[in-house]
Amino acid sequence: MTIAAAVTAPTTSPVHAAPRHAAPAVQPRAPSRREPSPLNPNAPPQALRSATSAPPSSSAAADGARAHIANLDKVLGKPPRPASHAAAAARQEQEQDGEQEPLSVRHGLLNALNLSFFVPMPGMRARTAADEHMSPRSLMHMQQLLSADSPRASPRSTIAPRWRSLHGEGGWAGLLDPLDSDLRRELLRYGDFVQAAYQAFHSLPTASARHRGLMLPDRSYRPTRSLFATSALSMPPWAKRPNTPEWLTQQSNWIGYVAVCESEREVARMGRRDIAIVLRGTATCLEWAENLRASLVPLDGESSDGAEAGAEEPKVARGFLSLYKTAGEKFKSLSEEVMDEVRRLMEKYKGEELSITVVGHSLGAALALLVADEVATSIPDAPPVAVVSFGGPKVGNAAFVDRLSSSGKVNVLRIVNAGDMVTKVPGVAPRLPHKKEQYQHVGAELRIDSKNSPCLRPDAGPACRHDLEAYLHLIDGFTGTGRPFRHDARRSVIRLLQLQRGNVKKEYVNRARELGVDPAAPADAGRSMAYGNCAVASPSS
Repeated sequence: MTIAAAVTAPTTSPVHAAPRHAAPAVQPRAPSRREPSPLNPNAPPQALRSATSAPPSSSAAADGARAHIANLDKVLGKPPRPASHAAAAARQEQEQDGEQEPLSVRHGLLNALNLSFFVPMPGMRARTAADEHMSPRSLMHMQQLLSADSPRASPRSTIAPRWRSLHGEGGWAGLLDPLDSDLRRELLRYGDFVQAAYQAFHSLPTASARHRGLMLPDRSYRPTRSLFATSALSMPPWAKRPNTPEWLTQQSNWIGYVAVCESEREVARMGRRDIAIVLRGTATCLEWAENLRASLVPLDGESSDGAEAGAEEPKVARGFLSLYKTAGEKFKSLSEEVMDEVRRLMEKYKGEELSITVVGHSLGAALALLVADEVATSIPDAPPVAVVSFGGPKVGNAAFVDRLSSSGKVNVLRIVNAGDMVTKVPGVAPRLPHKKEQYQHVGAELRIDSKNSPCLRPDAGPACRHDLEAYLHLIDGFTGTGRPFRHDARRSVIRLLQLQRGNVKKEYVNRARELGVDPAAPADAGRSMAYGNCAVASPSS
């Protein structure tokens, strides 16, 4: 039942609201043995314990919910809505309750991977009323989250003395569970960089090398080069449709950018000048096709002689290597573009303390491992390299994992949402049983879970579990395994509502509407709030 429906629900006798200037009517004294409502935020702890010890009846629960809603509206200071508007909202909610929502909602090919329509997921069940429950504290905190006009900025506390440990030296030991506050905010900043890459591609997918749609949420960084990935595959003529956008089937597409920290104040705060290499996830048809090419191939493209040597050489997924090494008609390969820009920036800032952070989501996380490996092996004097992987798949075999681990320059942090299918497979296709070599993950793991969010449904579908904004929302609230969601989390949830409305609890969606936020609005509508600082990537300048 929505807030509007609860407030306007009929009672046994009509109740007339008194004028604001009138003194409240004297109420008869309540019986001395009456127990306080456990849904009242001001209820004593013993009332909550007594409520959980015995299950209330349906009528008692309904009365308690009405009291809770009334108290919440008083705290939030929400003025009563007109009766006609409230009745219409109640009717709309009743119609929605009459139809069971699907377990997963499509959010478009470009935004999230949704395999629930093709692969049955374990634990999938019908949604119940328990999935919609939100505590009074969560609803009150929601008003603050919806009023936040941008994600929280990067930490302003000085991290110069410990930047190497935050950058992965020591494998992030002691920083992940419980999650270090400085590391959390660094991860959120890098995650927002990837969100900026998604926003730029979706707004101007056919833009040239000077990608004018790129907006960075952090003014201290400036994009220096746009990056393109080219597929070795081509779209067959019979598969092309007359109304299909050209960028969806073209071989070369904008996939990310290189940015460098140019604020001297921020450089002093972080203890080094950071070079960020940012890569988005799968967006085009040919990129999806490359994901399905999951056979293992040698990194150098040629297998060594002899069975023994072949079994030990580093190998990676064919599709990922194809996107990384293939050059296009107008663009160099992603490998050449990244290496050229890294060498140029290292020469420009020669003599300074530098670091390289390669960050990506989904496909971008897989390509980030290839970037880090090549930087460590082809640039002898390369600075420390950290890979931040959001929902990344497996990329290579055990020899590839050993190669990265033994380089001494690369540290990998994999952020994994429990139930995210992409993190469990090589590419998006499972390993064939007859294959002797197996894919393996590399690096430290930070495990989060959608079930810990106060606003996401506990049975959120695969699209939500793989969505980048859901990842950032969960990181912002994660404190440690088995611990509650962070009570002072301040990341705006407007974008999460717009992208994952079907996986957000109804009470949250309804309250958002009352606060003036339209969850049905396009996600790009909030871009000006989330990414207000515009920075344009210029080619090698």
